[in-house]
Amino acid sequence: MNIHSRSYGHPDAVSLSAQVQAEYRKRFGYDDFTDLHPAHFDPPQGLFLVAYDAGAPVACGGWRAQERDDEGYADGDAELKRMFVVERARGRGLARRILTALEESARDAGRTRMVLETGVHLPEAIGLYEADGYRPTPPFGPFRAYDDSRFYAKSLVPRGASGS
Repeated sequence: MNIHSRSYGHPDAVSLSAQVQAEYRKRFGYDDFTDLHPAHFDPPQGLFLVAYDAGAPVACGGWRAQERDDEGYADGDAELKRMFVVERARGRGLARRILTALEESARDAGRTRMVLETGVHLPEAIGLYEADGYRPTPPFGPFRAYDDSRFYAKSLVPRGASGS
């Protein structure tokens, strides 16, 4: 398995994003309508990763910078988006590898907190995030009024660093 940085507009990222939207429709009955653009994931204000198995794209995830606004984000936030692993590649630790790489990238870019929204119909995602130290946080973003949404955050400030 190889993980590569890709533009959110790259054909492999587009294909995986379409697959995750199909998964959301199956599990929730609607798409993730978050306004996303390829530029949101351009370094240093974001990053989008795609994992490959024998040349085929099998997993993805990204983060984009956020700042304090009326949707509940805070200064220094990095928002996790489009974490997904195709069914045939699940159970091999790809999501954890991508999550770790995204956290490191966001920390290196000066982001202080990773935030994410997921849903009650994605128990495997909730399990991953909670096992990796994410804790419930107040709602933010476009799904903040949805009862089936769950919101998590994790500090990116290294322990013992100023401000922790």
